[in-house]
Amino acid sequence: MARRDQPPESFLEEALPELDAVYRFALRFSGGDSDMAQDLTQETFVRAFRSWSTFRQGTNCRAWLFTICRNVFLRDREVRTRRGEQPISRMEADFDTLPADPLFAGRPEDPERSAFSRITGEAVTAAVDRLPVEFREAVVLCDLEDLTYAEAAEVMECPIGTVRSRLHRGRRLLQDTLASEKREP
Repeated sequence: MARRDQPPESFLEEALPELDAVYRFALRFSGGDSDMAQDLTQETFVRAFRSWSTFRQGTNCRAWLFTICRNVFLRDREVRTRRGEQPISRMEADFDTLPADPLFAGRPEDPERSAFSRITGEAVTAAVDRLPVEFREAVVLCDLEDLTYAEAAEVMECPIGTVRSRLHRGRRLLQDTLASEKREP
């Protein structure tokens, strides 16, 4: 039996191995902003841990975590849009006294970007980061994270046809962007 301050064994076995995948998703979803991706990943796992009792064992844990991450991102973006971003100088917290983030301790600056860049190159990484969110989301989920259309539709909370359409348009935008950059001297 897990103590109250320790995660249940099933969480450690099913959710924690998806940490890197959720971080990669958050990084692409945030347009390559590693600080935002770390925040999104941390908040995703906090919420997943709190809601672990609602996770249906035997279903796709990665898709469930991506759904949480997407909702955290969209909610945060909505809040920032409504009240605007607050400059750090106006914040009251003394950031030097806050504990370091142990979840990302010892990690390279941006492991996903370096791995993805080796495979695809900086131009593709930058082009993916510049895609509009709805197309970037479909491309990342289906092409980079290998989710099925049905799983991506569940994460994106839309019909499978919408996933296919956004994926097609996202791929087309990527192709056009990369082709135009290749022609430039």
